[in-house]
Amino acid sequence: MTALTEFLFPAPAQRNVLSILGWWEKRRVPYNLAVGAAGLASVAWIAVAELITPGGPGLVLVPWQPIVLFGIGANVFYTLGSVIESLALKVWGHELFPIGPGLYRMGLTFSVGLALLPGMVFTLSMILRITLAIFGVI
Repeated sequence: MTALTEFLFPAPAQRNVLSILGWWEKRRVPYNLAVGAAGLASVAWIAVAELITPGGPGLVLVPWQPIVLFGIGANVFYTLGSVIESLALKVWGHELFPIGPGLYRMGLTFSVGLALLPGMVFTLSMILRITLAIFGVI
């Protein structure tokens, strides 16, 4: 198995509230790095594309407040992963298969997609602006 496969699809381990919390916290930094890199890529793409788009405003500075708010929100929801898994363990016991890895993969995918969303929306907007400029509408 590759390191990424072992990271995303770990072998079942001891399950109690403390080990669940440790499992999630061990993955918090990689989660933040992946989501942060996606957000940085989105902001960088918007800044560069605004410079090269015909009729664009030039360099656009993205306000920092929504970025910080997104980072805080992402970590609050990340923390809910360990809470949900711990509650599921308390309610259903060890009969329930470990749900942490699945929750982690789904949350990571959603968060990275959400961080990339502004760049994707901007790209569609840029295509529309270029198309309208070609046809002389703007």
